[in-house]
Amino acid sequence: MKLIVGLGNPGDQYKETRHNVGFSFLDSYLKQKNISDKWSNKMSGKLLKTDINGEKVIFLKPQTYMNLSGDCVGKVARYYDISIDDILVISDDMDLLIGNYKLKQKGSSGGHNGLKDIELKLSSSSFKRLKIGISKTSDKNKKDYVLGTFSEEEKKILTSLFQELFLVLDDYFSLPFSDLMSKYNRKNR
Repeated sequence: MKLIVGLGNPGDQYKETRHNVGFSFLDSYLKQKNISDKWSNKMSGKLLKTDINGEKVIFLKPQTYMNLSGDCVGKVARYYDISIDDILVISDDMDLLIGNYKLKQKGSSGGHNGLKDIELKLSSSSFKRLKIGISKTSDKNKKDYVLGTFSEEEKKILTSLFQELFLVLDDYFSLPFSDLMSKYNRKNR
C-alpha cells in the first residue's frame, strides 16, 4: 500500500496559495485520472482510497495546518501499517524556481515546517519527496510569501508543469524510485 501526501492548509482562504501546491496537485491529478474525488474525513485529514495498477493507494491531504502535518501523516501511516518506504510527500519548495521540481529519496526538511513535522512524527526523514518549485523572488517575509497567491503567469507555468508531474506520479507506481529520479530530475531552468 502506498501513501501519497499533498501538503497544504485547510480552508478557502488558503486554497490558491503557494503553500497549498501539494493539495492543488493532488486535486488536479485525481481529476485528470478520473479518480473519484469523494474524500473521507479521517484521522485529521482528507483521505481517498483507490487502486492503481492493482496496488492499494491512499491519497491524503492533512487538515492539521502545515506546521502539524506530521500528526495526520503519522496517524494514517500507523493505522494502515504503511512502511516509510511507501510514503511520498508532495510539497512546495522556495529554493526551486516556478516550473521546476525535484524528486528526493530522503533528506532534511530544508526549513519546510510541514516536512519537519512529518520527520518528527514518523521519527524518520527517509520518506520520499516530490518538491514543487514556488521560487521566492520577492522581498516579502517567508510566511507572507508562502501564504500569497500565484500570479496569472505563474498559474500558467504550474498548469503546464502539472501535466509533466502527472507522468511522474504515474511512473512512481511502476518504477523503482532511483529510476524515477534518474528519468525526471533536472536542473533548474
